[in-house]
Amino acid sequence: MRPNVLSAALTLGTALLLTSATAQTAAPAKPATPAAPAKGVSSAATTRAVSALSIEVSRAVGGRILACPEALKLSPRAVCLYATQAQASLRPLVRGKLAARAQGDWRTTGKTNVLLVSETAGGPVAAFVMLSPISDKETLVVVDATQASAAPAAKASVPAGVTRGQPYVLGSDLAGVVNVAALGGGKYRLSADDNTLTVTVGQRSAQTSGGAVELPLAPASDGKNLIFPVSALRALGCTVTPAGGSLTVACGSDSVGLKPIVF
Repeated sequence: MRPNVLSAALTLGTALLLTSATAQTAAPAKPATPAAPAKGVSSAATTRAVSALSIEVSRAVGGRILACPEALKLSPRAVCLYATQAQASLRPLVRGKLAARAQGDWRTTGKTNVLLVSETAGGPVAAFVMLSPISDKETLVVVDATQASAAPAAKASVPAGVTRGQPYVLGSDLAGVVNVAALGGGKYRLSADDNTLTVTVGQRSAQTSGGAVELPLAPASDGKNLIFPVSALRALGCTVTPAGGSLTVACGSDSVGLKPIVF
């Protein structure tokens, strides 16, 4: 494990401890005002790591998604959860859920605990989970990538066909709730629960199992990833709920918290 990765995580842990100390005098249901959605596209690997990990952690702790405190200076892909359980009871739940993908055990700084996580057992560190107590029975849970600053957003090119100012998600952002399959020729099939949607990059017309539909915005691509408009997720039977600067996307019984991409 590289020392600088753990050092960065523990530095964030110190900031989180200060945030949670302040939160003890305020209602946990009223988080700090969130920042505007970050612009640019994170790498597919970073998105998969954080999105998939946040789903697993959320299921383990039963947390509610919140806007991440700005003081933590997390990446745009970070997910923060409010859990109504003591930190001590969450540590074995999260560690047990991640099993062999957890890199060692929890590292402690003050009252904050950090667990480094890989995407696959024995793989390199891809993300981390932080736990910090808000009170004896409340915990702030943070999931973020360890290399979130590798690709500066200011240098990201804007894919052709996207509408500026509108929120989009990468197909990989939806891992765990929507299965995205590339069919070739700019076509993709999105499957969620019992619903299927076939789309074409640059076209608003799409096909569901029930017939043709018109999407509010056309999907786009950066050459590798499907860049899908958030507003078009409803055509797949999914619901989108704003949560500060984040979104909760629910498709059937599965849901994921994510940050939209705004160009």
